[in-house]
Amino acid sequence: MIYANLIYFLVVIFVFSTATAAQKPLLSPFVGLPLLAGMIYCFYRISGRWFSRAAMRGSRFYFSIEKKLSILAVILFAVCVFVFDLKYYFKPFSLGGKLPVLENVAGLAMFFLLLSLIWIQARPAYQSIFNRQYTVTGFVFSNIKNNVPIVLPWLVLSLVFDLLALLPSPGFQKMLASPWGDVVLFLIFIIFLALFFPPMIRRIWNCRPMEPGPLREQIEAFCQRQNFSSEILYWPLFEGQVLTAGIMGFVPRFRYLLVTPALLSVLDREELESVVAHEIGHVKRLHLLLYVALFLGFSLLTGLLTQPLPYTLLGCEWFYSLLAVVPVSPDGLLAFLSSLFVLVLMILYFRFLFGYFLRNFERQADLYVFTAQGTARPLIRSFEKIAAMSGNIRNQKSWHHFGIGERIDFLELCEQDRRRIKLHDRKVYVSLVAYFFLVSAALLLMHRVDVKALSAGYEARYTGAVLTHKLQQDPQNSLWLQLLGDLMQKEDMEQKAIAAYGKSLALSPMNVELNNNLAWLLLTAKDRSLRDPARALELARAAVMLKENGAILDTLAVAFWANGLVDDALETEHRALRIDPDNAAYYQGQMKKFQEKSWDD
Repeated sequence: MIYANLIYFLVVIFVFSTATAAQKPLLSPFVGLPLLAGMIYCFYRISGRWFSRAAMRGSRFYFSIEKKLSILAVILFAVCVFVFDLKYYFKPFSLGGKLPVLENVAGLAMFFLLLSLIWIQARPAYQSIFNRQYTVTGFVFSNIKNNVPIVLPWLVLSLVFDLLALLPSPGFQKMLASPWGDVVLFLIFIIFLALFFPPMIRRIWNCRPMEPGPLREQIEAFCQRQNFSSEILYWPLFEGQVLTAGIMGFVPRFRYLLVTPALLSVLDREELESVVAHEIGHVKRLHLLLYVALFLGFSLLTGLLTQPLPYTLLGCEWFYSLLAVVPVSPDGLLAFLSSLFVLVLMILYFRFLFGYFLRNFERQADLYVFTAQGTARPLIRSFEKIAAMSGNIRNQKSWHHFGIGERIDFLELCEQDRRRIKLHDRKVYVSLVAYFFLVSAALLLMHRVDVKALSAGYEARYTGAVLTHKLQQDPQNSLWLQLLGDLMQKEDMEQKAIAAYGKSLALSPMNVELNNNLAWLLLTAKDRSLRDPARALELARAAVMLKENGAILDTLAVAFWANGLVDDALETEHRALRIDPDNAAYYQGQMKKFQEKSWDD
């Protein structure tokens, strides 16, 4: 469950961190709060109804229901963020933006609330299927403590970012903003994972050292034979009744071998050593470090995608087709599609690519028993016991570990042909080399992408879409029409520019720039059928009455010239020359043109 929840929490963190707090909530508190409470209550009732059938249909149906409800919880959380404006109400937790991590904690608490409703309703079915007994509080808190390690690194890293941003040191802030700053922060993160994360999780899970005695001595002796050292702890997962073990920590001093009491009670000496060998295999094969590297690879890829992705979308014809039918702003749609793309990429990356390495790392750790014990028989017996006592889950598939039956079958094949062990190791190594090569190649290619070239020719179209949206929101604001006319004129869309200027002028007839720009366009349009010298003269006169400068007088002079009034054109151009002597050469050229040519030439 914890690996599936990894994806759910990644989605929740992404949705909450990329959403923007609204200036005003979509629904008033008097409407939104009852609707939110009703939605949560319906979710609680649906969870109870679904789990009431799980007790009769076994573990596979139970986990299927748990998965579906968890996905529904993610969807409801997104509804809370985008419909009920969760960030608007949680924004005060950030203390005026000084500590956004506190706002993030509040958002995660909301998602944990939805999950807790699932766990409350799941408890009776879980007890019936797996023959365990839990209190409601114990079951919920066991699940919460089990999932805290998923979000804790992100929260700690967010806290570090927030605290560093508060330091009154411009030089330090400049260093953090540089490429070296990312390296420094990542090193801090690695140090946290290596030194502080394991002891912190040990306290959260309330793990206690295994007491001295024959059992501890047996495990320690086995570890010593494998040249491995670790503190041995009881893992009270689900009140210690789950049949599982784990390893946590890179550094031997802060490394913990976790074993649940329930597992210790059902395994014999050889079987217990085989499970320990599996956990040692994770360390020997550097899987814990590779997990971090896989997370880093995703972070690097998404970090580099954030710049070219919006420009790529601007170059897509379907973006503008979609913009024409959805009632959102262009910048809002662009942000949504960019976030959606990264979200889909994240789900695919962790579900399939990360899942691929998880499964094969687990299989590689299974195979370490051949090095430690010379045979996989004890581990096979352990798996059979775990499957039988966990609700007959032997044939249940798993996207992150392979199913127990699949793992047993592969170990049996390796017992018959030991060459399969090396073949699998080679498969993992080749996969890792291919992964790091492809990530490196992608990073190199993205660095060479000409971002501006991606949206070449689409900047004006996007700007036009923005202005059109602004005009739809505020149709009485002539500024949007004027800017739209300027843009259309720049892009040689002269008929649309004349229409936009005309509408804007109707709303704001005393606007100097509008009168002057429309007059100039009616005089100089490349499409001669659009020219209108009489109207241009009227507009140019109005502009000069409102404001007199060299450029506006030049427009009036050209209008006189276009209407055959050459003497008036020359006199007006002389006035422009007196007001703006810095551009004397231009005005003298204009007067020469008036005298030597006609407007129709």
